[in-house]
Amino acid sequence: MITSTLDPITLNDVTDLDNAPFIIEGSGDSTLKIYFESEANKQEYLATEVHGALNTAGLKSIYDDVADNPITGTIN
Repeated sequence: MITSTLDPITLNDVTDLDNAPFIIEGSGDSTLKIYFESEANKQEYLATEVHGALNTAGLKSIYDDVADNPITGTIN
């Protein structure tokens, strides 16, 4: 298990691990335990949408814009 004591919301190091909220993501050797300074930070992290997590039209639009950009050429 990989342990991260850096709160991903505040980027502060969490020092009171006995009382800090945490989540566990993944499984096996890649399991990640992430500590948070507060329950509010944990909830904000859990509510954050990540790119690719949802098949959104907005993300497709971004890829389409890049594909049609003359600077980048084509990715299609």
